[in-house]
Amino acid sequence: MPSDRPDAIDRLLRETGPAWQQDIRAAGDRVKAAYLPLLMAAPTDGCEVIRDLPYGTHPRQVLDVYRPRGARHAPVVMFVHGGAFVRGSKDINAAMYGNVLAWFARQGCVGINVEYRLAPEAVHPEGARDLAMACEWVVHHVAEHGGDADAVCLVGHSAGGTHAASYACDPGLGFMGRHLRCLVLVSARLQADALPENPNAAGVRAYFGDDATAYAHLSPMAHAHRLVLPTFVVHAEYENPLLDVYATEFAWRMAEARRVAPRHLSVAGHNHVSIMAHFNSGEQWLGEQILAFFEAANR
Repeated sequence: MPSDRPDAIDRLLRETGPAWQQDIRAAGDRVKAAYLPLLMAAPTDGCEVIRDLPYGTHPRQVLDVYRPRGARHAPVVMFVHGGAFVRGSKDINAAMYGNVLAWFARQGCVGINVEYRLAPEAVHPEGARDLAMACEWVVHHVAEHGGDADAVCLVGHSAGGTHAASYACDPGLGFMGRHLRCLVLVSARLQADALPENPNAAGVRAYFGDDATAYAHLSPMAHAHRLVLPTFVVHAEYENPLLDVYATEFAWRMAEARRVAPRHLSVAGHNHVSIMAHFNSGEQWLGEQILAFFEAANR
């Protein structure tokens, strides 16, 4: 157990992890509830938050800025939440996912917490297009908040990782990760599937459509070999079904194309929810790994 993880959280993760896939929604709710008091009490010293700045015209095309007080030319971390394409929010409770951006702001970065439209209103590839609009907002406005538009790291979790990966490597969309210095994919859905073992199959169908034969070429997996950005692939030890497998395959496809393996990490003891819930809780090893990766990409 990391020395900075409370005993009660450690016990919960040990008990929940091996049974994670039996009921991911119930297990996820337990993890969020356990972390909430810890995150509510977490320090946010020196961090200013500006909420719901519009980057588009839709009510969900908004973002929050977490900035260190007095920031100037600070590196920028953008975060895109998950939710199986059909649910989720940049604030799923009183502390998540603001905890992620608050932690990065406490390390001297300007944090951008991105909201986006959901399926079935917005289907593939609209999530990536919303993200492209948010990136354009950062280019034009982040300097007003003390950020450096030439030093942007994009972090996508779960379905947010799908949109981030599509933005970075799908040539049909034409973005190819422009404006980014690096990419971090955390527990991302990198291959669409509606298999019986996928508890979020309905969300995949809502976003990618009912034609499962199209999933292969619509998924980021099909374009992993095209990624040119420095990319860090992360998954939890206890994942939603197949997400760890897809992460490993995605990293392998990148390695095969580049002849150099990308950073690829399995985070021991964590699950699909705790891998983001633990930011700003005192445990910071993963955050430090991401920062070191970002700093290397900025050199």
